[in-house]
Parts: sequence; C-alpha cells; structure tokens
Amino acid sequence: MLAATQIEAYERDGYLAIESVLTVEELDELRHVTDEFVAKSRDVSTNDGTFDLEPGHSASSPSLRRIKHPVSKHPVYAKYARHGPILDIVECLLGPDLRYHNNKLNMKNPNDGSAVEWHQDWAFYPHTNDSILEVGIALDDMTADNGALMVVPGSHKGRTWDHHQDGVFVGGITDPAFSADDAVSVTVKAGGITLHHVRMVHGSKPNQSHRPRRMFFIGFYATDAWPLIPGEDSLEDLNERIVRGKPTLEPRMKDLPVRLSLPRVLGGSIYEQQEKIRSPLLRR
Repeated sequence: MLAATQIEAYERDGYLAIESVLTVEELDELRHVTDEFVAKSRDVSTNDGTFDLEPGHSASSPSLRRIKHPVSKHPVYAKYARHGPILDIVECLLGPDLRYHNNKLNMKNPNDGSAVEWHQDWAFYPHTNDSILEVGIALDDMTADNGALMVVPGSHKGRTWDHHQDGVFVGGITDPAFSADDAVSVTVKAGGITLHHVRMVHGSKPNQSHRPRRMFFIGFYATDAWPLIPGEDSLEDLNERIVRGKPTLEPRMKDLPVRLSLPRVLGGSIYEQQEKIRSPLLRR
C-alpha cells in the first residue's frame, strides 16, 4: 500500500520508486529465468518474436537489449502481472479495476547497453483516459551510472511531443523545442520497483558501469481506459488480462492531448524504431 504522501508525489511528479517489494526468493527466481533466456539467445542471430539483440551479439557472447513479452513466454514472468503487493500499489494510483498489457524485460550489459531515447508511452498507445502506468521491477540495483530510468518530473501534465520524422512515427521525441534539462535519474535497489505515468517523458542512457541493469516492465491500465488506435486485441483478450476488479463496456473519456502514432513501420521494438532518429539525444 502507499502512504498519502507517496500518492501525492506520484500525482505531482508522475513517478515513484519503492524499495523492497520483492522477496529475496522472488528476485533470485527472476534472475535465474532471465539467465536461461540469455543462454537460449545463443541460438539466434537476428531479432525475433522473443529476443531483441544488442549489436555484437553472438553465440559465444550473447547480448540482449530486450526479452519481448516475457509474461507470455514463461510462468515465472507471468506471476508478476498478478503479484499481490505490486497490484496493491498500482490500485492506490489507478483504482480497483485493473488489466495488464504491454510488458518487456530491458537489459543493459556492463559497459554497454543501448540507450532509450526520450519518449512518452502515451505517444505509442493513447487511450480514452490516462489511468495507465508502467511498473519497472529492478533485477539489479539501478544507479545513475548503469543506465537508470530517467524522467522529466511533471511532464505527465504537459504536451504530447511529436515522435515523427519525415511523416513516420520513429518512437522518440523529434521536436527541436524539446529540452530535458530538468531530467532526474530514478534509482532503486534490486527487488524494488519504479512506477511512471503513461504521459511521462522518460529515457535512459547506456550503461557506463561494470554492473548489469535489468528491468522487467509491465504496463497496468484502468479497465475503463480503451485504446484509440485499433489493435489486434479482441474483447476476450482484453478481459483475460484483467487482474483485479471487473470489465466494463463504458470507456471513461478524458480531454487529453493526443497525437496518433501513425503511420508507423510494422514490427520491431522501440530500439529498432529509434534507430531511425537522425539526432539522438541519449546515445554515445
């Protein structure tokens, strides 16, 4: 559960970091399964439906940027879409009726690890309201020098920035007026979690340390938040991902700044989309 001061901080700043949410046993289990996936990636040489590879990945030296949709790939990951202590925290911020959706495990190897350019999740998937947030589960200590999540506090209350280049959605902010001068690093120890609002401007630098940085992200939505861009999910799919409360056929509408992420190149992760940006801000 969250204290009133934590809820106020989230509403004001758009993010939180909470220590010691997972047990030691849960953390060890997640790390073990993740190591197994890295070992499996030795058998692939190009990005596929599970693995997003770092440049330089090889069978002898496997290196991943991301495990895609881990909740659907292993029961250990699936547990965290319905993890009681995490849902208790999310419910304090989004209300009692919750579904999960997008999920990924982002990895930054020591002295490496791709940057994630400044972006807003809202730009990828606008909904009828913004009662949507991302939970990040830290498998390792997340520090300022190993590629911690960076956010611009309060940006969840502002504009929706342009993420297009030459008329195509590229997954990162391209507006020359954008500035991240007020950005801060969100640090948390292994076993803790971060939460950030769907409209929060955020990104991360490469890992400049000798320690890994692995974060397992799961998006949670109020069930009355409905997508504005048609997707492949059926009503049954959406209802199957309800983790607390009840479904509804009555979208809650909120007047918000929306810019559709269309047209976009089909397929590929955020890393592949952002490779098209001409003037990256967070890469080496």
